Amino acid sequence: MTTTVPLRPREDTALPARLARSAAERGAGAQMRTDEFAGWLARRAEAHRFSVERIPFDRLRGWSFEEGTGNLVHDSGRFFTVEGLHAEVDEGPVRQWRQPIIKQPEVGILGIVAKEFDGVLHFLMQAKMEPGNRNLLQLSPTVQATRSNYTGVHRGSPVKYIDHFVSPGRGRVLADVLQSEHGSWFFRKSNRNMLVEAAGDVPVDPDFCWLTLGQIGELLRRDNVVNMDARTVLACAPAGRDGRGALHSDTELLSWFTAERSRHEVRAERVPLDRVTGWRRDEWAIRHEAGRYFEVVAVSVEAGNREVTGWTQPLFEPVGLGVTAFLTRRIGGVPHVLVHARVEGGFLDTVELGPTVQYTPDNYAHLAGADRPAFLDRVLQARPESVLYEAVHSEEGGRFLNAESRYLVVSDEDEDGGGDEGGAGAGHGAGTAPPPGYRWVSVDQLNALVRHGHYVNVQARTLLACVNTGAVEL
Repeated sequence: MTTTVPLRPREDTALPARLARSAAERGAGAQMRTDEFAGWLARRAEAHRFSVERIPFDRLRGWSFEEGTGNLVHDSGRFFTVEGLHAEVDEGPVRQWRQPIIKQPEVGILGIVAKEFDGVLHFLMQAKMEPGNRNLLQLSPTVQATRSNYTGVHRGSPVKYIDHFVSPGRGRVLADVLQSEHGSWFFRKSNRNMLVEAAGDVPVDPDFCWLTLGQIGELLRRDNVVNMDARTVLACAPAGRDGRGALHSDTELLSWFTAERSRHEVRAERVPLDRVTGWRRDEWAIRHEAGRYFEVVAVSVEAGNREVTGWTQPLFEPVGLGVTAFLTRRIGGVPHVLVHARVEGGFLDTVELGPTVQYTPDNYAHLAGADRPAFLDRVLQARPESVLYEAVHSEEGGRFLNAESRYLVVSDEDEDGGGDEGGAGAGHGAGTAPPPGYRWVSVDQLNALVRHGHYVNVQARTLLACVNTGAVEL
């Protein structure tokens, strides 16, 4: 007699519905109402001492410019180094350049613990200080730690809740994927993005709180509240839509993306920092000679609720506010966003899918005509009624100082778009046949791609998190 064993599903088919239910709970969760959050965050700021002071390089403790290379390194040989990058590309108004770049080979963990209360998934979020955040304290994942942090290289207190992500049996993994960091400022940097549903009780530290996905979506409508690391983890949550009705089939989309990766010739190599031409170093900063892009600076930090309560470090400080945007339209009734197969010098593999626009306008003010970035003027000149979402968000506050971008989702429904590259730069719509390097992708397809590493860049993941949490409705 043969016993039939039922097959177990490869995926948790109930999870997308559970996430959708959590996203629908916007006004209150098990711990607090959404309108109580600002007061809670203010109390957490008052409970600790925070300060960040700009200092000259010679006041850095444990950091120095290495003889022979000029690289800015830590005495332990760990954490990260500031080195030089020489990049050559085959397209665009600038075909080669040199710049400082952060080399951090460690793979850190960005992890959020989830737990169900009264039938609704909640997420354990942390009020975390980062020295580069303009307002210092922002909502971060449960765990946000480099390997040096959670293995004790910093000799500080243990990272809270880390066992949920590194010890077996502490929970059920909902998402786990290696994702890239900022390819313009990091050299081939990845972090492990994880969602873990806890097994058993989870004691809540005073600097942590349980929030629904919908509550986090409400907070994503506010400037500088939800940090970059939380946004990228939330983007990896398996939304589980059916994916039907996309303009391009999944096979067509992957074939286009593979062709984009194959056709670009990108040469990026690390060079000694003292061989980075076009940049000047004084006692306070390393700056580009034209005053564009970013500066390398040093800070002294005090943070009462961190594993180490005081330290000094270098940070990258961009010049100007970034603009990051998706153009969106419904095609056949299905929401699509316009992605850009974007080349960045620090990417592991030539290109990743980025937003339609991802630029700091001040860096391109001297360019005109076809040299202007495609769709930048379309976004900058968007009519108020076509802007579906807008908020200023900080980039990674542990390595970047006052790095902010204006994130937008802009409707492209009623714009005339011939699809030529000159028209794109001049402020017209994209049409359904955008210029080379751009492709309309359904939100469902983007959600499927983000579950694989190095397909969707960190800026596009922020905007995807805004969509999936309900901060913006397409």
